[in-house]
Amino acid sequence: MTGSDVSPSFRLAYVPGVTPSKWVRIWNERLPDVPLTLVAVSAAEAFGTLRGGDADAGFVRLPVDRTDLSAIPLYTETTVVVVPKDHAVAAVEEVSAEDLADDIVLHPLDDTLEWERLPGRPALERPATTADAVELVAAGVGVLVVPQSLARLHHRKDLTYRPVSDAPVSRVALSWPQEQTTDLVEDFIGIVRGRTVNSTRGRKPAPDQPKDKRPEAGGARRKPAAGKTAGKPGGGRNPRGGSGGTPKGAKRGKPRRRS
Repeated sequence: MTGSDVSPSFRLAYVPGVTPSKWVRIWNERLPDVPLTLVAVSAAEAFGTLRGGDADAGFVRLPVDRTDLSAIPLYTETTVVVVPKDHAVAAVEEVSAEDLADDIVLHPLDDTLEWERLPGRPALERPATTADAVELVAAGVGVLVVPQSLARLHHRKDLTYRPVSDAPVSRVALSWPQEQTTDLVEDFIGIVRGRTVNSTRGRKPAPDQPKDKRPEAGGARRKPAAGKTAGKPGGGRNPRGGSGGTPKGAKRGKPRRRS
């Protein structure tokens, strides 16, 4: 389907950590007659939500299965470690995975980072969610490595975070079902990519401004101003009374006396 059956609203899914408010605001300005509904989903549920038709598009975390889904990568997040404020890590600006070797590093079941080898020492059990893992960090059980947006989402006054220089990163993308690239999806893609409302790829370009009317063919033409020759700026009668200017480089002589 290519947009012939346009739904009366646009449903936008988003995973934890993504803040879609900027794009929603632009949508409401450009398409005030098409309400946009936000659908909050977990990272694991996001792709099923798109495939099941419960959202028209969504902000997800890569990788995306390109077999039936399209995706536009948007940005890459900094990876940080969440620690209590009195932890040694809080005294530095950045750490490496090796710096966490003596810590218990919690690994929640909804982790979005693709680890080859988790740093630090493993916990006895994996927390069910990132939110549960943050609570354990606050209780002094261990530390947690997550994308920075999730650290901000679950911020607590007794916790802080620092960048981890060599940890895997998480990338956020806009995704939608390939067979459901409707006009509304194209509109939202344009907003996310920063296209202006007058973009040639936009579905609803602004009408052209009326142009000044030109003289009709065969109509009267304006006569050149007195003392000027049409099409020759600075041309016209010689100020000394002649019909043309003095050739460049010519010398003026005295008139000869007749005998």
